[in-house]
Amino acid sequence: MPGKEFGKYSGNNRVSLVPGGKPYFGHLIGLISGAESTVHLQTYIFAEDETGQSVARALVGASQRGVAVFLMVDGYASQGLSRHFVQGLKAQGVKFRFFQPLFRSKKFYLGRRLHHKVCVVDLRHALVGGINIANHYNEIQGSPPWLDFALGVQGDIVRDLLVLCQKTWNGFQPLKKLPAIGHVPALPFAAADKSLVRMRRNDWVRGLDEVTLSYLELFRGAKSHITILSSYFLPGRVFRRALRNASRRGVEITLIVAGISDVKIAKMAERFMYDWLLANGIKIFEYNRTVLHGKLAICDNDWITLGSFNVNDISTYASVELNLDVKNPAFAREVGHYLESRVVRHSTRVTGPYRAAHAHWAQRLVQWGAFATIRVLVYFFTFYFKRIVRTEGGGAERAT
Repeated sequence: MPGKEFGKYSGNNRVSLVPGGKPYFGHLIGLISGAESTVHLQTYIFAEDETGQSVARALVGASQRGVAVFLMVDGYASQGLSRHFVQGLKAQGVKFRFFQPLFRSKKFYLGRRLHHKVCVVDLRHALVGGINIANHYNEIQGSPPWLDFALGVQGDIVRDLLVLCQKTWNGFQPLKKLPAIGHVPALPFAAADKSLVRMRRNDWVRGLDEVTLSYLELFRGAKSHITILSSYFLPGRVFRRALRNASRRGVEITLIVAGISDVKIAKMAERFMYDWLLANGIKIFEYNRTVLHGKLAICDNDWITLGSFNVNDISTYASVELNLDVKNPAFAREVGHYLESRVVRHSTRVTGPYRAAHAHWAQRLVQWGAFATIRVLVYFFTFYFKRIVRTEGGGAERAT
């Protein structure tokens, strides 16, 4: 059963890299608009802006064609959705739920976040990545979108993703209690198009650390080079040890991080780590064209992992995360070439002399303070109880 084999690779899959902005939202809306039976869309942020409205129209259109449409958003990150917007979706047939932390206010939450971003359509197509439904991730009025990516997939892995969506929607009930799922249609992919793909999840409350293990496998198994693109790169002790050991084995490690960040304290904390990274021979590039929000890593031009997982303890311990691991050397080279030609060329190389010139002692003290603050906050605010909460009556249903 798929529910017992999530760690295994499936072989009959076709995968494509979908950059954020118009390519992603065109792909997403196209899939929804072509749906015939079911749409599951689960995301961290769903904003009530132009981008959110366009996706909502596609969801409503699918529902009005008789498609079963399920939309789940994080109860903290998407709390800005108005009751009018939510009730409008429900009135037009879209089934809507918030994934709810144990406690939240406008500026604070306690509990895990639904941080994964996944859309599954008709047991035929899926999108998995780090892209939220909001204008920041789209091209609105000429503004470049935040740098992020998704994987478009067809094939056997889609069934596993549908099982995950159904489990998440139903509060992680045992598989036997979920609606019956059919079989993925046989798709005759050409041999050159086939990829080995496995679904990887992190959910500390449910004892899942699969994405963490994928990154450790990547760091520990690399023979020649590793490329990491990460928006909030604050690796814990185990990750740091694995990176240091990889560098000592002679593995060339390239790290691409944000030069422009939407979370200032996280960027300051990240920069505190630059001295350690440089001392361990890790190349650092800061992307400067727009906010970098993507999360992926490439191992030896052999396989990649891509999804919602950030290399930090919040993703490890406080969030529901989803990545896909893809084994296909040709595809890994394609992704690596994209990063080299489209991302690194718009980045600044951070070297020892550059760091010395741009970070005097007072700035480094502030960076240390940011790093220490984040470590303390993560420690104290990632311990909570697992529970299921659903409201009764006319309000939106909420599940942790």
